[in-house]
Amino acid sequence: MTTVKPALAAVGLRKALHGVRALLLDLDGVIVVAGEAVPGAAEAIATLEKRGFPYRIVTNTSAVSRATLARWSGKIGAPIPASRFQSALSASAAWTARHFPDAPLYVLASPDAQSEFAGQRLLTHEQAGARGASVAAVVIGDSPEEVTFDNMNRAFRLVLGGAKLVGMHQNPWWLTPEGPTLDSGAFVAGLEFATETKARIVGKPHPEFFSVAVADLRREVGRDLARVEIAMVGDDVRSDVRAAQRAGLRGIFVLSGKHGPNDIEIAAKERGGRRPDAVASDLAAVVAALPLDVD
Repeated sequence: MTTVKPALAAVGLRKALHGVRALLLDLDGVIVVAGEAVPGAAEAIATLEKRGFPYRIVTNTSAVSRATLARWSGKIGAPIPASRFQSALSASAAWTARHFPDAPLYVLASPDAQSEFAGQRLLTHEQAGARGASVAAVVIGDSPEEVTFDNMNRAFRLVLGGAKLVGMHQNPWWLTPEGPTLDSGAFVAGLEFATETKARIVGKPHPEFFSVAVADLRREVGRDLARVEIAMVGDDVRSDVRAAQRAGLRGIFVLSGKHGPNDIEIAAKERGGRRPDAVASDLAAVVAALPLDVD
């Protein structure tokens, strides 16, 4: 594989970002990796805030609430208001509120994550496992403590009984301090297989997830921001970059997370595959290459 000189790479990145007026940023792999801040990410976020450059953190993280993410971001030196986060968790809670108002739900997620479902009817494990129990939807999120055999079996029976299967996202794995770790997408796939049911995925790579973020950015800037004026920055060549491109956005791949150059080549050869609009070392490089003439 030919190595591109840093100067040429920077030129290509600036060209790819020409005309970009807003950013969507992944969290894991872009701002943090395995619980630690990516070098330069905090400073890059501070630069965006100082410039007033519109951005949103669009993350498939579903283990904790947006309020917790905001508090945690301050501890790693990159304070981000809760209003700038759009998570697979918050999107799932909004989706069930729209589609199943006042109906019972069985949500496999931590107590903190369940706070995003405030005002909705959530069954306890005991209630969900009772004979004859039924819910409108079973929602699967990230929580090792909750995704036990017994709870997954309760979810399985409820879906067989007619409940809609909802996956907050379908990421198969992610990086933690302990190394590569199964993500909740693997459990969603298992329930799909067992129940012969297709899950409704709310987070990335679903196009609607990006549409909600785009609408939020448009409200902030006060004009009809074109999708081509928005770039998604992510470390996942499929859920972040390719999914954003399919939604009409630009896709910028960073090498600070779980995927590397070989993954780009593999994904490009897949059905419907395509290459990122640009490749950058990290978020700091992306922010440094942003156009200065943002209105």
